[in-house]
Amino acid sequence: MADEKVLSALRRTEDFGSAGSRRVVRSGRIPAVVYGKKGVEPLFVTLDAKEFRMKRNEFTETTLITLKLADGEERKVFVKDVQENLLKNCIQHVDFFEVTFGQLLRTKVRVELTGTPAGVRDGGVLEQVVHEVEIECFPRHLPESIVADISSLGLNEAFRVKDLVVADVIKLLDDPDMAIASVKMVKEDAPVEEETEADASTPTA
Repeated sequence: MADEKVLSALRRTEDFGSAGSRRVVRSGRIPAVVYGKKGVEPLFVTLDAKEFRMKRNEFTETTLITLKLADGEERKVFVKDVQENLLKNCIQHVDFFEVTFGQLLRTKVRVELTGTPAGVRDGGVLEQVVHEVEIECFPRHLPESIVADISSLGLNEAFRVKDLVVADVIKLLDDPDMAIASVKMVKEDAPVEEETEADASTPTA
């Protein structure tokens, strides 16, 4: 499982709406919502903007985060969406998804390629066409990423979902024959024949 990260949060019980959200942002905090199972009311909180910005690069969609509330309650969550205002250089809102331990989780995980394909050494070009795959597992087994060793990939060959090596507790949900990466030979343009003086001086009919 990916290393757990921690974020502090305060319950948000008032000052809702767009105007309220702007006031929250101006105060140095970020409005956020924790969504859980269907039928369960979402939890509204605010985050410390400096803390979130400092740790943001550590978060992916499969990074398990411990959201610590001021009253001592903890929620295990993933970051699902971040709304950012680039013009004002501020984060306006964050959506979290709460993890329920003991229940299978479906999510997408990043695929990281490692190794230099044999086909590249023979003059081919590597192309990664899929960067994420969908998996099913219990939260405690969720990997940060899946590493694919493509060292043996030759010219005009593809590395497919079925070639991924994962633990027995992880189920790959995508089509086993879906290509993740391939090595192809670069097509060279046909040489253009230069026009000779004789050809240039030959009158046309």
